Amino acid sequence: MQAARLHGPKDIRVAAEPEPPPPARGEVTLAIKTVGLCGSDLHMYETGRIGYTVASQPFILGHEFMGVVAAVGANALDGEHQPLQVGQRVAVEPAVPCWRCELCERGHPNLCPNHYFYGLFPEDGALRERMNVSARNCFPLPDAISDEVGPLLETLGVAIHAIDLSKIRIASSVAVIGAGPVGLLIARLAILAGASQVFAFDKFDWRLRVADAWGATYAYNVDDCDPVDVVMDLTGGRGVDVAIEAAWSDHSVQQAAEMARYGGRLVIVGIAPDDRLRLQHSTARRKGLTIMMSRRMKHTYPRAIELARSGVVKLEELVSHRFDLSQTAAAYACNAAYERGINKVILRVSC
Repeated sequence: MQAARLHGPKDIRVAAEPEPPPPARGEVTLAIKTVGLCGSDLHMYETGRIGYTVASQPFILGHEFMGVVAAVGANALDGEHQPLQVGQRVAVEPAVPCWRCELCERGHPNLCPNHYFYGLFPEDGALRERMNVSARNCFPLPDAISDEVGPLLETLGVAIHAIDLSKIRIASSVAVIGAGPVGLLIARLAILAGASQVFAFDKFDWRLRVADAWGATYAYNVDDCDPVDVVMDLTGGRGVDVAIEAAWSDHSVQQAAEMARYGGRLVIVGIAPDDRLRLQHSTARRKGLTIMMSRRMKHTYPRAIELARSGVVKLEELVSHRFDLSQTAAAYACNAAYERGINKVILRVSC
């Protein structure tokens, strides 16, 4: 089979690799169909690291993915405890927790200290034609969700978790810094959650047009304005109830804190390239902000599937570029350069 390995910063090579072994108990073998390219993948692609995780040898990226069940191990029950069958189309939650530790027992598998994660070193991901995965991490896809949209359920899951942490209430005001795929979905979900005023900020006009089409009250290019001034002007100096950082988590964290009202809520979703949090202590302290760090997702796939199936969230409108597995290096280079019109890149592993 063919697989795309990251050999070092900006060095992706596609080559033949051995087939996976037969699936073990609780596993299935997937024929991978499509893989999404995520902002966190770009961190690893550009620098060979994300946070304190450093890729010390070649590995396979790809944690947003779907595929078709090709083989089933014993006791292969899906994420809703139903037996998986050969031929089923499934989306995959990439984080595999232990299900036995204190955090898992308390309902926080996304914080499990014993987990592994498909596509994060040292665990190989989905940019290969076939792979074995935990059956419990698989969620069958209805016919209404296409192969192309399947990987975006992971993206939507991240956005759902951020909204859960934000505790948005009816008629809340919300600001979202960063209108990439996750930020756009957060803005859309904030509206669905009852927010009456949603600000969206980004540096690319084509993303802001999507935010506007999806119902954002205001959509501003940060290169044309001071986003904090915009929020303060339009809220009469009050600020927003919830500020969500969904960009590169650099100076944007401080901007989000300044946008939040006194007693407001700050949710940080973005990942800083240098693994540093930049936030002026007095801003957060004097305002008495509640600060939530959003890590991946938990218990979101059934909700994400329903939102996509019903068409309430139109994930297909996020897909801007498509590449085949053989073009993986070009796909990553295109996304890293933020070529005009780039939004969500989908890699087609098999037809």
